[in-house]
Amino acid sequence: MSTQRINELRKLINEYNHHYHVLDRPIVSDAHYDSCMRELLKLESEHPEMFDPYSPTQRVGGKVLDGFKKVTHDVAMLSLGNAYSLADLLAFDTRIRKDLGPVEYVAELKIDGLAMSLRYQNGRLALAATRGDGEEGEDVTHNIVTIKSIPLQLNEELTFEVRGEVYMPKAAFVRLNENRINNQQEPFANPRNAAAGSIRQLDSQIAASRQLDAYLYYFVNAQNFKVSSHSQALDRLSSLGFKVNPLTKICANIQEVWSFIEEMTAKRAELPYDIDGIVIKVNSLSLQNRMGFTAKTPRWAIAYKFPADEVMTRLEEIFLTVGRTGKITPNARLTPVTVAQTTVGFAQLHNEDYIRNKDIRVNDTVIIRKAGDIIPEVVASLPQLRDESSKPYTFEKHCPVCHQSLVRFEDEADTYCINNECPARIIEAIAHFASRDAMNIDGLGVKRVEQLYNNGLIRSVEDIYFLDQKRDALTSLEKMGEKSVDKLLTAIEASKTNSLDKLLYGLGIRHIGEKAASTLASKFTSMQSLMEATQEQLCAVKEIGTVMAQSVVLFFSQQPNHHLIDVLRSAGVNMEMTKKKSESTSFFSGKTVVLTGTLLQMTRSEASDWLSTQGANVTSSVSKNTDLVIAGSEAGSKLSKAQSLGVLVWDEERFMKEVTSIEN
Repeated sequence: MSTQRINELRKLINEYNHHYHVLDRPIVSDAHYDSCMRELLKLESEHPEMFDPYSPTQRVGGKVLDGFKKVTHDVAMLSLGNAYSLADLLAFDTRIRKDLGPVEYVAELKIDGLAMSLRYQNGRLALAATRGDGEEGEDVTHNIVTIKSIPLQLNEELTFEVRGEVYMPKAAFVRLNENRINNQQEPFANPRNAAAGSIRQLDSQIAASRQLDAYLYYFVNAQNFKVSSHSQALDRLSSLGFKVNPLTKICANIQEVWSFIEEMTAKRAELPYDIDGIVIKVNSLSLQNRMGFTAKTPRWAIAYKFPADEVMTRLEEIFLTVGRTGKITPNARLTPVTVAQTTVGFAQLHNEDYIRNKDIRVNDTVIIRKAGDIIPEVVASLPQLRDESSKPYTFEKHCPVCHQSLVRFEDEADTYCINNECPARIIEAIAHFASRDAMNIDGLGVKRVEQLYNNGLIRSVEDIYFLDQKRDALTSLEKMGEKSVDKLLTAIEASKTNSLDKLLYGLGIRHIGEKAASTLASKFTSMQSLMEATQEQLCAVKEIGTVMAQSVVLFFSQQPNHHLIDVLRSAGVNMEMTKKKSESTSFFSGKTVVLTGTLLQMTRSEASDWLSTQGANVTSSVSKNTDLVIAGSEAGSKLSKAQSLGVLVWDEERFMKEVTSIEN
């Protein structure tokens, strides 16, 4: 009887939760809900053999972790390109129609929260992970199960991934900050920060108390479930029990999208949650596949960002900071003011010309805004409000850290400290090397590096890999207990296995960003090969220009950099492109391949990535130099051209047979 009642209560409470938190239509009183929950808690405590991690009682939290586990996303969680005006949207629409002709769009609210990936196994929540760097996030399942609008068990036994945004409602944010102020704690700056801080708690009871919510907006690989459009995918998610935002509109053209944006802009302040823009997506999934992706963003979607808030405040001081390349950035210290729900006390001034051209002076009243709602900047000064305390700013001639003379190169707006031994440059370079997109050494940010540098524990990048020999000195530092030191040393050891592209980006070679580092690592596959490459060989690589090539050759021509590589190699840091498989064993090695049409068993992006690991050169157009065309359903002109040129064509079934034979 107890077993039957436990199962009955679990089913009832799940239904109550769905109606209250997803449908916003409660079907029982709070008192009745609480009574059922108390009864279930009592019965489960009396019958521990009936424990179920998917019981609604598990939403109250209580699990405490020692740390977060890293999770690799099966499908990368990409960011979106941004639009800030109608002109930007019209340009996006023009690009879309040039490739696809007239299309239908879906416009949806861009919730200001924390992106989340949920994986379900046979209808049960198996994993929740943050976006992280897009390829690797953190397992936060213990906190996500406390969010009552996220189903722990679906009404169908499906295995799939869904993505959305975890957010804190405005009312919950107000209550949280009132409690924090009453407890003499620092209030959160805005609901987004509060939501992110809640999800990154090791104690799930804290997350459970924060009243978080979530909207789901992306059904990964929806076509595998016979869904043909984004709007149908949202409907399917809703039918499975997920909370989908009702303020979503199918638009026949970009003019209808703009009308929706104007409507939501007017309603923005009335919404019970924060939004920072509108996301626009091509509705057809097959057309999305045809458009594909850039390295970081889908070509078929864009995020319209609301215009930045502008406010007035006083500029109290101008000071300089030094970056890892020696670039000098002038910054404004401001009388703190609230912009876009965040307290701002500092802003960027970009360079000497920016200050001069806008006639920005110390003690001026200035207008500031957040560029893209992220980076504060001074838009203008207000000379009509000046008094006798206003002073013109004279750009410093010496580095604020090492006091060496600054240099401004001809035809450049920026000023540089060219002293390689400047402590500020060293600290920034080490922090960059350890950053998430480079070697991803958690716990080695700028503040920590500065602390280690000032205490004589680290003087260069290579010193990172000898910190394990200074354990006693580390544990004696402020906020560096045994657990913190263990975590840092573990992260350092793990970074040794990173692929060459991460190391190359971490070295901070001028003009070599993340994408260029990946391109070079994929082409040359080892550090030694890259170090020996000539400028001509580098320029022959697609997407590597003369300036990049010259910068790489210059970097590796300098003896200190040779020494750095030797020390890192001897410390056990990987110097190979580990993501690339042996090309000699693959049919695709050295072949030029074009993907066209819709693939059902993997996305075009996934297929492209897989082919690249096999040594193939995946291109977007068919020519006489194409070796193979892989044609999914609805293949069009590319298939016709391949047939006319006599290029080898495979269907998806033939391609998947080859994939299976290589993987097995």
